[in-house]
Amino acid sequence: MKKKILLFGGTGLVGSTFINYSKDIFEIFYTYNNNRINFDKTTSYKINLLTENKKISSIINNSKPNIIIHTVAYPSVDFCEANHELANELHVNATKTIVDSAIKNNSKVIFLSTDAVFEGELNKKYNESDTPKPINYYGITKLNAEKIVLEQQNNVVLRTAVVYGWHEKSRFTNWILEYLGQNKTVDPFVDQFNTPTLVDDLAKSMIKIIEKDTSGLFHATGKTCLNRYEFALKLANSFGYDKKLVLPVTSKEKKQDAPRPSSTCLDSSKLEKTINFQFSDIEKGISFILDKSRGL
Repeated sequence: MKKKILLFGGTGLVGSTFINYSKDIFEIFYTYNNNRINFDKTTSYKINLLTENKKISSIINNSKPNIIIHTVAYPSVDFCEANHELANELHVNATKTIVDSAIKNNSKVIFLSTDAVFEGELNKKYNESDTPKPINYYGITKLNAEKIVLEQQNNVVLRTAVVYGWHEKSRFTNWILEYLGQNKTVDPFVDQFNTPTLVDDLAKSMIKIIEKDTSGLFHATGKTCLNRYEFALKLANSFGYDKKLVLPVTSKEKKQDAPRPSSTCLDSSKLEKTINFQFSDIEKGISFILDKSRGL
């Protein structure tokens, strides 16, 4: 019998990539809000997690999944800073409903969290034993959701960051490559450091977590700690674009509504050892999407 997987957010970057890798391994159910994607061998449900909280339980009761993967979140940190109630409803209240329904159905929950739960220190990679201290409301809501998920010992929280791939929803890489391809300048931040994560790695790691029935809190990011400016330069170099079009900018020069940590690089070695998997460094990740762009 194939395991049943219910994916909240099946048409997003992570969700759709996971489905493409796993639809022949598991029986897949997924939700979408507005943009439906038709995947072979899957069952879909339309739901707005923000406004249809009661529908969450009925979908879980109907699909009876072994595993629930929860990927839905606001993509904008600044939006969350300006809209606390909405951020709380989607990130915390919807997560609690999912977890409560999962308990009744004996389902395991895998929740995607963020590096934004940390305040940010330069020259450091955070591991799972470091104390979270978010400095923006997005990070606060995601940390509150983590706590709800981890109340059940069998559940999983994966903290990831700057997820990218050869995909229409890979926001940072698409912005850089689209603009450079048109000989337009880009101005990525030089003072915000993360560990960018190849979405294909994240999807493959989740498959391994399910197959090994792993539980707990893990960091799940790429190996390379760098700022967005350095990331953009590496993209320009690999794709053959003019690096002079990449202009560094600081957070003070380009105002953002929500405060941002200076560096929230994560150490994923705990997860790598637990599931016997290696996340890509930035060179390997960019090489992967370059090959995909060429149809390789």
